[in-house]
Amino acid sequence: MYELKVISKFAAAHQLSMVTEKCENLHGHNWRIEVYVAGSKLNEWGVLVDFGEIKRHLSDVMDILDHKFLNDINVFRDINPSSENIAKYIADQMQSRLTDPSIRVSRVRVWESDDACATYITQ
Repeated sequence: MYELKVISKFAAAHQLSMVTEKCENLHGHNWRIEVYVAGSKLNEWGVLVDFGEIKRHLSDVMDILDHKFLNDINVFRDINPSSENIAKYIADQMQSRLTDPSIRVSRVRVWESDDACATYITQ
């Protein structure tokens, strides 16, 4: 099995409910995103998938989130835009953009600070 990782960043605000009083206040983060894709076969050029393709897809997803109030994005209107839910959202968005069915998003890690992150691992 091969696994590739690309990293990106975005800045956004959110407001969580039913967490801690501090997190219920409107606040923002400079998020760091790690996206991992996996597959068992290399293509005819000896690569799983071109890093540029993964980066383009991730850039498109970051454009949806960057400099936004995350609570206003449709997917987060009924669920908390927590690090955990953001990780799953990014994984789903990335998977829908990959055209080769043998390649899958294996995990997404979302850092909301230098010392706190959530990881969504696909099944």
